[in-house]
Amino acid sequence: MLLFLSVPQPRPPGARTRAGAARVARWRRLRLQQLRRLRGLLRGLRGRPGTGSRRRGRMALCGQAAGAASLPSELIVHIFSFLSASDRLRASARWLEVLRTYLELVLCVLVSIRNNRNLQKFSLFGDISVLQQQGSLSNTYLSKVDPDGKKIKQIQQLFEEILSNSRQLKWLSCGFMLEIVTPTSLSSLSNSIANAMEHLSLLDNNTPGSSTLITAAELERFGNLRSLALDFCDFTAEMARVLTDNNHVPLQRLSLLVHNVSVMHKSLDNMPNDEHWKALSRKSTSLRVYIMAFDIKSEDMLKILKPSIPLERIHFDSYITCVSGAIVDLISRQYDKFLTHFILMNDMIDTSGFPDLSDNRNEDPLVLLAWRCTKLSLLAIHGYTVWAHNLIAIARLRGSDLKVLEVTEESIDFDQGELADQDVDPVHNLIEQVSLGLGQPWHAVMDIESLSVFTEPNRHFYREMQSFSEDV
Repeated sequence: MLLFLSVPQPRPPGARTRAGAARVARWRRLRLQQLRRLRGLLRGLRGRPGTGSRRRGRMALCGQAAGAASLPSELIVHIFSFLSASDRLRASARWLEVLRTYLELVLCVLVSIRNNRNLQKFSLFGDISVLQQQGSLSNTYLSKVDPDGKKIKQIQQLFEEILSNSRQLKWLSCGFMLEIVTPTSLSSLSNSIANAMEHLSLLDNNTPGSSTLITAAELERFGNLRSLALDFCDFTAEMARVLTDNNHVPLQRLSLLVHNVSVMHKSLDNMPNDEHWKALSRKSTSLRVYIMAFDIKSEDMLKILKPSIPLERIHFDSYITCVSGAIVDLISRQYDKFLTHFILMNDMIDTSGFPDLSDNRNEDPLVLLAWRCTKLSLLAIHGYTVWAHNLIAIARLRGSDLKVLEVTEESIDFDQGELADQDVDPVHNLIEQVSLGLGQPWHAVMDIESLSVFTEPNRHFYREMQSFSEDV
């Protein structure tokens, strides 16, 4: 028998009454300390940085008659991730079982469609967070489950067989699948099928070394691509040149994943410069770009964010490296004509509190973003300080055009003037003013686990990339 315990999300004491307004600040400080401690305790239930699932807040407890085998596989895997290499090997029976099951499931799926010549849309997503450590799969466990590499080779061969047998394929999308795609996989597609493809996405930050899943020469065969999704480090200046050739139809959607693991192992030296982006935009005036950045340093983001990128969506996800106010300000100035989605997620454990983007600035960068980016329709923030008066300003600036405003309650703070006014309940006033600004009822997000963009960033990006690419 399993007993599930959930972490409650209490309200501030007296937050809805005038008499309790002065207690909000003290409650917030206590609440923040509690949350930090809980994050430390529950960190083992989440995925590693940028690798997918980060579920937390629930623990499975076994009764005396039950053993470790009763625990969910994901929990077992994360517990093992904190052991040393030698201890892990001694306690890895369930770990190996999870990996073995994963390989068998992949094989089963691919075998079932290997001879399907009518396949038009082939989309695979593999959430391998429970199998990854610091962004790459441990070869120790893979070699134990598949010591001679036969299963991995079989998976790769089946994937290539499906591609070679396809006769109507228009959409090929593979995201975070365990070594299923290799640098030679796309060569299995015939020239006629490659030329007829309308969407291609190959996302895998587990690709070793400097190897890429597609080259500029291979991309030349895909003359009718309307949408493309790649690791940013794989999208080179030469690829941008190929996409501007006359024998290619104008590209409409481009999704790019910037992962700290890729940036560490691959160079940014070959990325497109601003002239390449200008050429791409001239080729297709309707080109729009979606970027997701996992733990990317500010100096690297400054290199990546070229002024001529038609950036419509950007999603920052951080465990180690916070986004700076300068980066937010740069985005609002450079992409004011295009930006519709801005997501800012931070899960750093820092007892000093959340970073404040408005520190030492006359104007808050998030307010400036709302003011400059007149097409902004979605704003989601967690793990950065958002002052209540600035949140009200954002709602008023964008009004009903801001369809989604998701800010976690632990990210919101109040200045001393708001707390000192005994005649106004600051929390109630915030909810009322933001709701009036947006023209619809609004509440802060009380349960961070309800945000899939936070708990499962890989899955969120892959799902959003699919819908973004289909919207052509």
